[in-house]
Amino acid sequence: MRVLLRLFISMTSVLAVCFGLSACTPAEAPSPAPSTEARTAPALPTIPPLPASGDIDAGKYVVTSFAENFEITVPDGWVSEDGDGLRKDDPDHPGDRAVFVGWWHSDHVPRDACAWQGALVEVDSSAKAFVDALTAQASTASTPPAEVVVGDYSGVEFDLSVEGDVDIKACDNGQFCVHSDYSNLCTRWYSSVAERETYRVVNLHGQRAMFWMVQFHESINPELTREARAVFDSIVFKLRQVTS
Repeated sequence: MRVLLRLFISMTSVLAVCFGLSACTPAEAPSPAPSTEARTAPALPTIPPLPASGDIDAGKYVVTSFAENFEITVPDGWVSEDGDGLRKDDPDHPGDRAVFVGWWHSDHVPRDACAWQGALVEVDSSAKAFVDALTAQASTASTPPAEVVVGDYSGVEFDLSVEGDVDIKACDNGQFCVHSDYSNLCTRWYSSVAERETYRVVNLHGQRAMFWMVQFHESINPELTREARAVFDSIVFKLRQVTS
């Protein structure tokens, strides 16, 4: 009887303890929070700088010649000339230049492209000043400037050529000078009346950036002219990282 009573008391105590603790079974462990993998945004592609000289691979390059960098896309077979332009020759006319896409700072424009010595006039750094001077130049013929957009910047485009039957050999120093970096010598001239150019002059917040595409003679393969135009049209101002 005493044994049964003690057993009853023990069971009652255990039940009291269990009810006091709300449960006699261990609580379930909380579910682990879902893991999140660290994700890194892919790095922006870097564009190499245009080589200063020599044959270059096809691809996109960045050029730092002006107040803002610009990108240019080049197919196979082009040559960089001092980092200020690109040339491609016509295999059907070996030794003769075929097409050229150029850019460099020029701040002197002669009033007359044939009689230019002692008459190279300095123009200010605005796009308008250069366009006005070049399209007003004697001995050249130009098309009316048309508005264009180059990336985030506006500008104008026009064609330039020799007017009439100018005898270039009779011009000052035998050069038909269209513009120059200097006041006493010419750095961009025609050597033939067959040369044709297209200019694109861009306004970079009041500063000028200028580009031109040249066809050196009329017998050039039309495919080369179209390719040069595609290179010319690929120029766009865009901020990107430059690899060393």
